[in-house]
Amino acid sequence: MNFTKIINLKTLTLGAVAGVMAFGLTSCADAPNSPGYEYMPDMYRDGVLKYYNTYTIGKDTLPSAMKPVAGTIARGYMPGIPAGMDYEKAGVYLKNPIAFNDAVLTEGQAIYGKFCVHCHGEAGKGDGKVGLKLPGAPPAYDGPLKNLPEGKMFYTITNGKGLMGSHASQLSVEERWKVIYYVQKLQGHTPGQPAVADSASTAMAMVTKTDEKKEEKQTK
Repeated sequence: MNFTKIINLKTLTLGAVAGVMAFGLTSCADAPNSPGYEYMPDMYRDGVLKYYNTYTIGKDTLPSAMKPVAGTIARGYMPGIPAGMDYEKAGVYLKNPIAFNDAVLTEGQAIYGKFCVHCHGEAGKGDGKVGLKLPGAPPAYDGPLKNLPEGKMFYTITNGKGLMGSHASQLSVEERWKVIYYVQKLQGHTPGQPAVADSASTAMAMVTKTDEKKEEKQTK
């Protein structure tokens, strides 16, 4: 009886070892990137495109990691300054894309306190502790910069101007527009509303642009 049990146990053990070996051998494949035996093939070989591979569609062989079309804006991304736009054009055409509300103004004030107050001062008078040590202190927002349009502010924060360096690495596009709302308050304007000079320059630019189009049509 005991002898029979021992034989059965050996047979069972040998069968298990043989099964494991057979499983191992059938899992092998010539392809170096093959996962071997695929318990759930759909988890290994999905239908999505892989980065840095090439795919043949019809007669065209295309890389999957292609550059986006020029001018493409990613979903959810807020663009900054369009290519070819200079300081003067920014003052005319760049407008704050963020809807104004009290919460946005509060955020803008907080950003101003972290990144701007050191040079421009708490009230925007250009009397910050750092600003007073510069060769020329920043002009007051309610003085020489009172009618500075939002587009020029954004351009300056992004690219820098004069003694002010670029803050593009410190502030996101959204943060730059938010702090501009607070700067407009320091200018003495209603945040989100264009200054009188700003409105006049925009109107003049539109008239000039219309005249240019008329001249272009007449030339053709």
